[in-house]
Amino acid sequence: YEENLSQEDIAGRVGLSRSMVSRLLQKAREHGLIEIRVRYPLKRDAALEHRLCQTFSLSQASVLRDAPADHATLLRRVGELGARRLQQLLHDEVSIGVGWGTWVYAVVRAMPVSHVTGAQVIQLIGSIGSGDPTVDGAQTAHWLAQSLGAVSRFLHAPLIVENEETARALSQDPAIARTLALAGEVEVALVGVGAPDPVLSGMRRAGYFSEVDLARLRKAGAVGDIVGYHLDAHGCPLDVSINRRLVGISLETLRVIPATIVAAAGASKAAAILAVLRGGYADVLVTTAATASAVLALHGKRN
Repeated sequence: YEENLSQEDIAGRVGLSRSMVSRLLQKAREHGLIEIRVRYPLKRDAALEHRLCQTFSLSQASVLRDAPADHATLLRRVGELGARRLQQLLHDEVSIGVGWGTWVYAVVRAMPVSHVTGAQVIQLIGSIGSGDPTVDGAQTAHWLAQSLGAVSRFLHAPLIVENEETARALSQDPAIARTLALAGEVEVALVGVGAPDPVLSGMRRAGYFSEVDLARLRKAGAVGDIVGYHLDAHGCPLDVSINRRLVGISLETLRVIPATIVAAAGASKAAAILAVLRGGYADVLVTTAATASAVLALHGKRN
């Protein structure tokens, strides 16, 4: 396959029928053993990238100019854009922290298979436990580690626990504390942004929140969340129970990571993305032109 042999040539080499080789190649593609990648020319909006960097003191921004209407295609395009940005930060012995969410998943799935000597991939926050790999950090961290040939470290705890005492106790568990210490020392973090919206909320899909819970959060001033912490419009963490029942890195730790890549898109997430940018939790933003314009417009209104 890698030598561009025909299926008939492959069949002759391995002693199988051509139809069997075809079925095996298809199964290998379905399991991710073989990948066909099209390096689609991603057009970026340099003007919006410059405005985002200037307005929010970002080190870099990657803004997809012509976003496709189809959501699945949009995910792939933004994922590819984020993957290219992440690739620029890779080097031997690099340590990468991974959050959770659909857009983080898209970036990780777009990463080409390569080998980075001595790399580590560390789960930054506890697991959602939804069974859906697109919104859970453990599976996403596992896939990224596989792509890079890296060692993976998982945070063996749920993201949200019943009460504050349990959260404190779990964070002090030796194994969990070691992983959190490693998470606090990563050079690069890849995280997403959540919104307290019944349709968009990954936490609601995972069963943590009901629509009533989300309504209460919005009433308390929540416009979005990052690594599980709910923020107000200024990017400040809310004084709510949920923010004290999380197992994962703190917002203070996130803020001092040298390169935090935030991947998120959608006009409905503009307020959440703006809160993250105002709070200083992002160094690199990967998004679309429509989303970037909505964020800048909303920032202008509130100023």
